[in-house]
Amino acid sequence: MSTVHVRQQANSQPSATEPALAVDQPSHDVADHRLDFLRFCYRRRRVGWPDLYDEMCAVAARGEYLGWGYAELAERGVCFTLAEMPRLVALAEQVMLEERPPLDERLAAESRSLSANLGLAAAQG
Repeated sequence: MSTVHVRQQANSQPSATEPALAVDQPSHDVADHRLDFLRFCYRRRRVGWPDLYDEMCAVAARGEYLGWGYAELAERGVCFTLAEMPRLVALAEQVMLEERPPLDERLAAESRSLSANLGLAAAQG
């Protein structure tokens, strides 16, 4: 997947222009593709896990994200296997938190909803 520059000398240090990458971490591009795919699916259907997983599978099966199916997504770090499930859940939780409206907006929406319900109850009563 990602190419990691392997140093000739084991004791060499990264230069200021060459960041050190851990071998088991995906490159920035791979992480971006995974998060972008998850955001795409979450924005289509704002649901929690496991419903989001169902949406992701549907999107992959139909190639609705950039024309990518399961194989193309796997090449970019999005794998639907049981072994990768914990990583996928963690990424989904990250996206869901990032996509949540700020607390004051959520409280304002709840207040409007409560006011509407109280107004409806008063009108009926």
